[in-house]
Amino acid sequence: MGAGFIIEDRHLPRVPGTVILEEDVAHSESVTGALKHGTGRNAHIILTPQPSEDPNDPLNWSQKRKLTIMLITGMGTILYGTVFGPMLNASLVVVAIDLGVTITDVTLLSGYQLLVVGCTAPFVSALSRKYGKRSLFVLSSISAVVGNIIGSTSKNYNQLLAARIIQGFSVSTYESLLLVVIADLYFVHERGFFTSIVTFLLAAVSNLASVVCGPITSNLGWKYLFHIFIALSAAQTICQIFFVPETTYARDHRYDIDELASDNFEELAAHEHRHDKTLVEQVESAETTRTAKEKKTFWQNMKLFDGTYSDENMVALLIAPFAVCMNLAVAYIIIVQGWFIGLFVAIAFVQAQIFGFPPYNLAPSGIGYLSLGPFIGGLVAVIFFAVITDPIIIFMTRRNKGVYEPEYRLLVSVFGLASGAGLFGYGYVTQVYGSYYVAATLHAIVIFGVMALTVATSLYALDAYRDMSNEIFISTYLSRLLSIKGRQITVEC
Repeated sequence: MGAGFIIEDRHLPRVPGTVILEEDVAHSESVTGALKHGTGRNAHIILTPQPSEDPNDPLNWSQKRKLTIMLITGMGTILYGTVFGPMLNASLVVVAIDLGVTITDVTLLSGYQLLVVGCTAPFVSALSRKYGKRSLFVLSSISAVVGNIIGSTSKNYNQLLAARIIQGFSVSTYESLLLVVIADLYFVHERGFFTSIVTFLLAAVSNLASVVCGPITSNLGWKYLFHIFIALSAAQTICQIFFVPETTYARDHRYDIDELASDNFEELAAHEHRHDKTLVEQVESAETTRTAKEKKTFWQNMKLFDGTYSDENMVALLIAPFAVCMNLAVAYIIIVQGWFIGLFVAIAFVQAQIFGFPPYNLAPSGIGYLSLGPFIGGLVAVIFFAVITDPIIIFMTRRNKGVYEPEYRLLVSVFGLASGAGLFGYGYVTQVYGSYYVAATLHAIVIFGVMALTVATSLYALDAYRDMSNEIFISTYLSRLLSIKGRQITVEC
């Protein structure tokens, strides 16, 4: 039994996801010394997966280029994957009065949007696996701009409904695929920091939406939410088109040392150093490599489609997000994220009903400010988990004689206990009409615990099941939608 009570597998020579990470602790120089390593203080860490020799391999891109991709796509995640859903939460009463409909009707606008998101999610998974992610990101951004334009000119309920539905076509791509992009761009020892940030974007930034959207509705009117979104979404779409190339890459499977069922590092090392012979041979092979693997030009990177990345048929790819649920570990990831995020989001559905009427009588801006509590809780969580997640696995790997186990990612989930305490406390305080400051603080504790569980399970999925991460995160997102929709129906009843 390894460090952290990891039980050794008795059937496979090496479990996929388990890999030698700390070469100096494992004393594996004779086996892994010829593989590619990190630089600087990470010079002793074996890069997992191994980058290929192709300059177009995303693992070989500069840190500046990777960060640019994460910032632009992350902005899309904030706008479409995070803010679209709750953008009207603090304005439910105002919109209902203005359009002459009930609060339930306005709440259902988000329900119809979620329905569109749920129906498109399996197609997002299949198409991204088959044709890559770039085209989906770009088309999703364009649909967001169109939906915002329609929403800004809405004169009746049906037109606003059309706007929310069209917005829905942009959500699932940004909600689920940004985590997969992390695995495309970064090595195992770098993923914890970025996964924590993306989790913050998905779970906590939605609370800031109400803080901002509430005062806009109170001072300018709810249509200005769409007016402002037109400018923001248009800018993001332009950046996504021109500065975010395709991150999906068909790498020789021998480089994926974290997915191999057996250690064959000697063959990989020989392949990587096959040109290290005589000087003449090196020059000749360098010329051949340069000719065969030239760096793509700017305009080549502008292609929305650049071939296929999977030989599987579309039917199999559409079924895949549901088939992965048969794996017990994957089922655990999906259930944990769906259940706890659903509980957290359910609070957003009832805030306007609880605090917009006696004894609180808060205006839309006041209801929006209540979401500042969970936003701050999420901010504390992202700083905390971004700092500790990668060092924890390095610490555990050292205790395990240099061998990394993906299960080490799950250690962070112990902080998820905070979510239960926060949920019970929030329910009690609102039941007895207690202080809304206390309610906001308890809401912050809930999001801290939810982020712990989401960060831990997302990283485990990326490290242990990277080859099926597309399907896992789509399934996780569908689980969230079902959980959220179920709680929304309960609230309406």
